[in-house]
Amino acid sequence: MIPYLAPLDPFPPVASAHAEFGGLLAIGATLGPDRLLDAYRRGIFPWGTVDGFPLWYSPDPRMVLFPDEFRLTRSLRRTLRTGRHEVRFDTDFPAVIAACSATPRPGQDGTWITPEMMDAYIRLHELGWAHSVETWVEGELVGGLYGLAIGRMFYGESMFAHRRDASKVAFAHLVRQLLAGGFGMVDCQMHTAHLASLGAREIPRAEFIDRLAALTGSGEARSTWPAPGFSAEW
Repeated sequence: MIPYLAPLDPFPPVASAHAEFGGLLAIGATLGPDRLLDAYRRGIFPWGTVDGFPLWYSPDPRMVLFPDEFRLTRSLRRTLRTGRHEVRFDTDFPAVIAACSATPRPGQDGTWITPEMMDAYIRLHELGWAHSVETWVEGELVGGLYGLAIGRMFYGESMFAHRRDASKVAFAHLVRQLLAGGFGMVDCQMHTAHLASLGAREIPRAEFIDRLAALTGSGEARSTWPAPGFSAEW
């Protein structure tokens, strides 16, 4: 039985998430800023809706990237050093999330980034919690990603690429930003071969929650990007 959450109901314990449904924990509540921030601090994230109600997940194990374990391949290093790509932070968050929503995904029918989801994350961006990393070529947005930063924890949400390696370029600059800001972990949510190729790996949910509590409670709650000490040079 999947619990239904009224607007003010607390989340159930993450240990009650249903492994057979990919870590589905609950359905309902709202996508308001306070609810979303509470969810992320607890290791919970929304992934799609049913009849307009958010679906909340907390999978076990959890896919994460430790910034100092980022795998920079020779080919990506060469791409970064060509100078063809301009990387920007937070200059067009709505365009990034719209592109992530519109980009087809292998094995997926449609998108979980509904208009309600887009509005919710744009509001978090306006409040300073959600950030975008954008890859531009000759004035055109060709790739990027977005996610949330709470304390020294980053939660990756989605990425897109309209040109070869455009999302990887953004991800590499994300890692530089996180290292400069003293971030300790990136939540990648669920396993993909693409993320594994960049150095992400799975850890038990219990370990994830323990690390999460320490990271979200350290440093400034919200941060301005890019961080002091960030360098785009390769």
